[in-house]
Amino acid sequence: MRWSAGWYGSIRHDRQPASGRAVPGLQTAWTCGWPAARVRTADAGPTALAVIGECGADDHHLQDALATVRAQKWRALTRWPGSYLTIARSGATLAVIGDLAGQHPVYYHAEASGTWWSTAASALAALDGAPVDATALAAHLALAQPDVLAARSLFRGVRRVPGGHLLLIGPDAVGTDRYEPVAYPSVDLRQAAPVVRTALAEAVATRIDDRPVSSDLAGLDSTTLACLAAQRGPVTAVTFADQRLRDDDLTFATRTAAAVPNLDHHPVPGAPETMYYAGLDDLGHLPVTDAPNQFAITASIKRTVLNTVAAHTPSPGVHFTGAAGDAVLSAPSSYLADLLRTGQRRRARQHAHLRARLRNTSTRTVLSRAQPAARTDLAGAWRQTAADLRAPVRDWIPQAQRPVAWTPLLASADWMTPDLRRHLAIALDQAADGLTEAPALLTDWTDRQDLTRLGVNTSGWRVLSAEYGIDLAAPYLDNEVIRACLAVPADQRGTPTRYKPLLEAAFAPTGLVPDFVLTRTTKGGFNALNYQGLTDHAPVLRELLGPSSRLAALGLATEQPVSAVLTRAATGQPTALGALHLIVAAEVWLRQLAAAPTRWWQEVTSHVAAA
Repeated sequence: MRWSAGWYGSIRHDRQPASGRAVPGLQTAWTCGWPAARVRTADAGPTALAVIGECGADDHHLQDALATVRAQKWRALTRWPGSYLTIARSGATLAVIGDLAGQHPVYYHAEASGTWWSTAASALAALDGAPVDATALAAHLALAQPDVLAARSLFRGVRRVPGGHLLLIGPDAVGTDRYEPVAYPSVDLRQAAPVVRTALAEAVATRIDDRPVSSDLAGLDSTTLACLAAQRGPVTAVTFADQRLRDDDLTFATRTAAAVPNLDHHPVPGAPETMYYAGLDDLGHLPVTDAPNQFAITASIKRTVLNTVAAHTPSPGVHFTGAAGDAVLSAPSSYLADLLRTGQRRRARQHAHLRARLRNTSTRTVLSRAQPAARTDLAGAWRQTAADLRAPVRDWIPQAQRPVAWTPLLASADWMTPDLRRHLAIALDQAADGLTEAPALLTDWTDRQDLTRLGVNTSGWRVLSAEYGIDLAAPYLDNEVIRACLAVPADQRGTPTRYKPLLEAAFAPTGLVPDFVLTRTTKGGFNALNYQGLTDHAPVLRELLGPSSRLAALGLATEQPVSAVLTRAATGQPTALGALHLIVAAEVWLRQLAAAPTRWWQEVTSHVAAA
């Protein structure tokens, strides 16, 4: 796993990351696992700047940016194409800035003599053996919105820098500071389209050098990236085309490869054992991640795709995925609550009517789901969720049938012990009382939370791809792509009459992406492999989540309701699949923490003065 860390203090540090490499110009910052080409710096006396990851700034840009560092204009350092961590020193002030999607998270641990920071919470927990924070993990499982508990990480005593914030350390204080607004000024879709096109093109170009290039070629999002990459040279394009899926991804991919030069297309047929939950009987074959990661559930599918990529490229390269395209290019129906909140009742009714026709329900039903969220704000929603946690456990119904909520309470909350539900309720009330920067619109909140969750999961996939020497690229999670897309109001991105109109508006005038791709209205899905995996691997899941479960020991997943869910799922009945994915991923993570502790740190034999 690639990670970075640093120390800021008035006295010397007594340890440093095991196998860490010092960052030039920043004497007490290190990288672990990052190739030298992905760590670039500039410095001049007391001013220094480092970018770690895929960054589109060249050496000249970094040198010029030292003036920006001296002026402490931190947000300007996050505007280059790519996905990267920024470390900036201006005199005695140090800023550590992650990305907007949580692929480069920042955590910190303050001691009497200084502060450690890292992109791996597990590493900071290892400094003094900090245990898992059961309440924070409960929030992860029950709410699945990373910023609800804001500064609480999954480990006690390790602080998390919330989304859109940076870590700022000086001689007298350490804390977080917001660099990203809670909401973007609205930009009409037509005006935003060329900005989105430029941001995506630059995001792709930033990753392409002399390495082989490969890409998923499946849905609209990944196909767009493959076409952009093919403008710059050969691309090995792969389509997971297991016959059990019964979708039209392969049909569109084959047609695209015939129409776009430089796409060398290879279907990936899958195998009988390629399905969800495969391999969970031997956790040693799964890479260890810093947080629970849902890639563990689909690892066999990811490996099958990566095996095909490796077989058809001359050496390890960069692989593009359309992950998070849905999150930035479209919007869930929850935006109807924002239309009602802002008095746009006629538009809300029009959109609700169209959505009702698509789902074979009534306009009144669609609007009634949106109304509760339109009548409250984020703090009020958290207090209501806290009240729900104190109430008796609910009967399960699909989330899509429940009222729209700022922070939906997932079925996994109903599988926890009453005591842990009470602790989570207290934490939610405290979070609501301390909330000072809340967006006015529901979609401004949920869009950011969805992206951070997707960023964390994509990071797990990246750990897996690194086994093959392949760098995973997810351009829809880049800062500038996120900013360009989310500036478009959700009711324009998510209009029910057109599928991803923002992407169509961005690329239809260029001819870079075939028209039949941009006008596609279908989307592939993996439900068949999900349910077959639940059926075939039910015994393994029952053992994993049974009496010896780490989650059960913490009160996070009691045996009887989880067993009932597994029974329903294994027989093909509708059930809370998303919640089940969350608890399985968390159980895998907890067992890996206990079974194979990583050696994060080593003692230093010659002390270096801290900066």
